[in-house]
Amino acid sequence: MSKINNLEYASLNLSGDNYLQWELDTKILLRSRNLGDTITEGTEPSDKDNYKALVVICNHLAEGLKDQYLTIENPLELWTELKTRFNHQKTVILPKALYDWRNLRIQDYKSVEEYNSALFKIVSKLKLCGETITDADMLEKTFSTFHTSNVVLQQQYREKGFSTYAALISCLLLAEQNNELLMMNSELRPPGAKALPEAHAAVEPKDETPRESYRGRMRGRGRCSTKSACYRCGMTNHWANKCKTPQHLVKLYQESIKGKNSEENFVHYDNENDLDHEDDQAHGRDGHGDFETSDLLTSG
Repeated sequence: MSKINNLEYASLNLSGDNYLQWELDTKILLRSRNLGDTITEGTEPSDKDNYKALVVICNHLAEGLKDQYLTIENPLELWTELKTRFNHQKTVILPKALYDWRNLRIQDYKSVEEYNSALFKIVSKLKLCGETITDADMLEKTFSTFHTSNVVLQQQYREKGFSTYAALISCLLLAEQNNELLMMNSELRPPGAKALPEAHAAVEPKDETPRESYRGRMRGRGRCSTKSACYRCGMTNHWANKCKTPQHLVKLYQESIKGKNSEENFVHYDNENDLDHEDDQAHGRDGHGDFETSDLLTSG
């Protein structure tokens, strides 16, 4: 397990189907450690370097494959043996990679990212087989495989004069992202429709009848102070259910209004802490007659 964890890249399979990638990875690792001469013809590396290179190569061979080359102690000899045995993979991989390249079309993919990933995978295989793929090749492949409905768009991108494939693909990714945003906005809110109000946006009040408007204003003022008289004591700075006027003053007030017109002094108290004076106002009265509690207090 520790050996697997220490591997810098995948080992060469017993079948050799990953030989081309393994060959490239091994070259890079040996050269990074100044051991490239050990697998190069016509060089004379030291014995110490040869053994270092041999360790690198053997550590990146599958166990069954390594067992077949236990007697080879020269890295160049081992390198040559493996190349002779597995280099035919080029003849297997190259035709398939060329076929995939010829049939690669951007219009066949749901996103630019998917197309970009597929293109680089094919290009990587072609390069491993010794084929040369340039930026010009990748640009032309992309432009020429736009959907027929996007001919005008294709011409516009051509006229931008991209010199590298990376620049083109960055532009396409950005355009795709913006297009998705526009499509999302269109689905959420069709053209011409008003945007939905924000969570805490103010809502315009509905049209109210004069009766509802008056009752609403009376309730709003009642939360802090009211001009309607308390039916217990006659004062105008509180509701009856919160009246704290001394009982003897309440009694005096109640006695003072006995005998007056019952309709004139009728006050309705409902469960909404609301005084309904509509009948009084309809007759031009203020809801508690002409007697004021202040007169009572001064007379007391």
